[in-house]
Amino acid sequence: MEERKLNEKESLELIARMIQNTKNRMAENSGTPFLLWGYMTVIISLLVWFLLKETGNSDWQFLWFLLPVIAFPATLWSQRKARKTVKTYIDRVVGYVWTVFGLGGFLVTCITVFVGNIPVLFTVLLLMGMGTALTGLIIRMKVVAVGGALGALLSIGCFYVPGMNQILFFALAFVFMMVIPGHYLNRMAKQDK
Repeated sequence: MEERKLNEKESLELIARMIQNTKNRMAENSGTPFLLWGYMTVIISLLVWFLLKETGNSDWQFLWFLLPVIAFPATLWSQRKARKTVKTYIDRVVGYVWTVFGLGGFLVTCITVFVGNIPVLFTVLLLMGMGTALTGLIIRMKVVAVGGALGALLSIGCFYVPGMNQILFFALAFVFMMVIPGHYLNRMAKQDK
């Protein structure tokens, strides 16, 4: 089969179509990963905060590792239907964004456990906020981009909220950064159907 070169207009139309296809497909199930990670982060944050407050035992911090253990397989399971469709370049870019930021967040958490002296809540919140904002910019969804930017900006609050209450602030930031955009994306999917 002979390849033909696209002119500028055709290239822009193709890119716009890929973004729209990604938006349409993402709209079907895109809110689910945001909701899974968002709600799991909020739940684990509240659990860690409560147990630290009640017992004073810092070993409860290891509960943070439940987050990837539960949310990652749940995300893979929820996305199994999406695997049956053709992945566009935009889909792959969004996947790469989350691979890089997710591994970065996990690495920072592990380094904090073994080395310490890293403001882990600030760093993870900043990384996840940037990942969410980038996803919103790539798929051209303002609510997702703004939610991510807000999460990244709220990360600064971790320096002003004292002690264990940083965990509560962290949970609140995830509501704005992932839970609200996740519900928005799911609502849009229902409106499109």
